[in-house]
Amino acid sequence: MNPANFVEKLKVHDIQLTKEQEEQFAKYYELLVEWNEKMNLTGLTEKTDVYLKHFYDSISLAFYIDMDEYTSICDVGAGAGFPSIPLKICFPHLEVTIIDSLQKRIRFLEHLAQELNLKGVQFVHSRAEDAGQNKKYRERYDLVTARAVARMSVLSELCIPFAKVDGIFAAMKGSHFDDELSDGERAIQVLGGQIDQVHTFHLPLEESERSIVVIDKVKATKKKYPRKAGTPNRSPIK
Repeated sequence: MNPANFVEKLKVHDIQLTKEQEEQFAKYYELLVEWNEKMNLTGLTEKTDVYLKHFYDSISLAFYIDMDEYTSICDVGAGAGFPSIPLKICFPHLEVTIIDSLQKRIRFLEHLAQELNLKGVQFVHSRAEDAGQNKKYRERYDLVTARAVARMSVLSELCIPFAKVDGIFAAMKGSHFDDELSDGERAIQVLGGQIDQVHTFHLPLEESERSIVVIDKVKATKKKYPRKAGTPNRSPIK
């Protein structure tokens, strides 16, 4: 997917980029490739791959969720900024918090935000389990998201505690995750969530499958969750 294809494909979903936004994505790509030579941010560096599998894939969340209905978004384990930075570029009103456990990635994201002139973005260097017990971040966000971070049984414990009651958690997943979702249903319920919808679609051009699991936060998360760092991965809720 080249930049022109990217712009046209977004128009199909009523997302019309300005010239400034197009330039922000171009600069994002340049910085991603430049910094990737110094640290491992992504295994994808070809422009067509980045525009399709990182930028377009990140924005696909907005095909199923009306971003105008949300103000605050928390992105857990964003890595090189996906999906929240592409969403922020497209929807500047979003107040974005990115939580990541690696300081070097936080440095990249801080530089990126400065270079792209993004306002209303904060970066938190922390394990999700620790930040989820911090009153500053716990149950503060309208929308919580994560992209390819962990299995649903683990991911739910890392993410649902950040969502406000009546907010949502949207997990962005790949293909063939039915068993994973079944394994995670108990954890979702225990953490105060309820599965609303599962959207499955294919990326244009290459036709690889993607799924977005939308979970409503229907009640407050019990205080003991998330558990200590590393525990959700070692011993998922069952």
